[in-house]
Amino acid sequence: MKSPKRLVLVLGDQLDLNGAALKKLNFETDEVFMVESIDEAQYVWSHQAKIALFFSAMRHFARSLRALKYPITYIENTPLSIVDALKEKLQQDNIGRLICIEPGEWRLKQQIEKLASELSISLEMCEDDHFFCTHQEFIDWTAGKKELRLEYFYRLMRKRHNILVDAEGNPEGGQWNFDQDNRKPYPKKGPGMVDEPVLFEPDEITQEVIAFVKRTYPKHPGSLEAFRWPVNREQALEALNYFVEYRLRNFGVYQDAMWTDTPYGWHSILSSSLNLKLLNPREVIAAVLTAWKKYALDLSTVEGFIRQILGWREFVRGMYYLDMPGMAQDNYYGHERALPKWYWDGKTKMACMKDAIGQTLEYGYAHHIQRLMVTGNFALLAEILPSAVCDWYLAIYVDAIEWVELPNTAGMALFANGGRFTSKPYIASGAYIKRMSNYCGSCQYKPDVRYGENACPITTLYWNFLIKHRTQFESSPRTRLMTANLKRISDEDQGHIVAHADQILTHLDDL
Repeated sequence: MKSPKRLVLVLGDQLDLNGAALKKLNFETDEVFMVESIDEAQYVWSHQAKIALFFSAMRHFARSLRALKYPITYIENTPLSIVDALKEKLQQDNIGRLICIEPGEWRLKQQIEKLASELSISLEMCEDDHFFCTHQEFIDWTAGKKELRLEYFYRLMRKRHNILVDAEGNPEGGQWNFDQDNRKPYPKKGPGMVDEPVLFEPDEITQEVIAFVKRTYPKHPGSLEAFRWPVNREQALEALNYFVEYRLRNFGVYQDAMWTDTPYGWHSILSSSLNLKLLNPREVIAAVLTAWKKYALDLSTVEGFIRQILGWREFVRGMYYLDMPGMAQDNYYGHERALPKWYWDGKTKMACMKDAIGQTLEYGYAHHIQRLMVTGNFALLAEILPSAVCDWYLAIYVDAIEWVELPNTAGMALFANGGRFTSKPYIASGAYIKRMSNYCGSCQYKPDVRYGENACPITTLYWNFLIKHRTQFESSPRTRLMTANLKRISDEDQGHIVAHADQILTHLDDL
């Protein structure tokens, strides 16, 4: 084969035959290039299941390309970084033009642009058309706004794409947001029978990848024993269809609920397939809207799900590209504490953290409330360095790609950007976790005790945080009620809370 005129780079989270870069491929003169980089898998201390998911999905995608007679070079297991492997290929074949889709990580985008400049090659970096909102559309929306809030962006997206609106552009059901209907805990006796999501037995390719990951990354966190993730387009579609047929009906009301030994609840478990581009958000929303009419589902459930895809997912992507690279260094509160060691092994006496982290280590998955209000809430209250927390989230979840992980972690969970796109820090005491789960019933710590030997560390740190940042919280109507509750706690007890919190913060590894 003659050296290709153009190289089309396909990254591990761009596995779509209809992707913007592949659309430009000339079968006669161009070539597709894919790289499994051991270096990239170690950029953060990645969960074994995350590495296996990416590599298996990439190999399945490459097989599909070959079956369709795409000219492709696929590099397995290289110790080189993606950019170094790309450089070697470009120089070796004397290629003058590179086409790719914009990476979902700012670091990699900058590296590819720098490489193209160094080699004096033509770079065509396409915007990812998997999203409803382009970068320019998002920038245009932000113009002149003092506050950037999801709700108003979400309404715009609903109107622009004619989703859950009537002919006059008014919202279905007379309101834009049914969030208040989507916050219920499970019944006291538990969730009952939950239809499990579709899980996929590893095929030959996935088995080979799992064996490779076990050999190559034996010290990385997590387990591969429960690996059942969709790794190709066909499986992702099957997972989507099963969700809308059998699980969507109960998603809305219980989407914030937590329960031991219920890792998935009624959640869709489609985020990894969406983020790898095995699914397109347009077809996901279309399937949900079809199920809504077919089964007369509650509008609150359908709206709650669509808000996550059309609203929040699009919003955080827009914020990521708008605010990088500064977002990665934001540290509004100046927190500097080290991430507790038990974030990596789940060996803690706190039942909620043990369950959420243990589940994460087993499956590479936890749903949004476990991430925001358990592990994220604790990290903020414990004054942990935001970049360390963000690295953990990026490493530990199979669906974590930086464009979606960083805004959620730094911006929402940790308030590291000081409320750039959130109106308050998302903090709560152990009382919230008790209300939304059964974790506290088996815990040695008591969520209603503020200080002392049996006090819930989350409760102690919550009140300590309010005491420390009282002025900030009292200045906002969204948080004023939280500090108003401090008036019910005597000065003496507040002193005990601060003293106990100092002890906790000094010995975070011992919790």
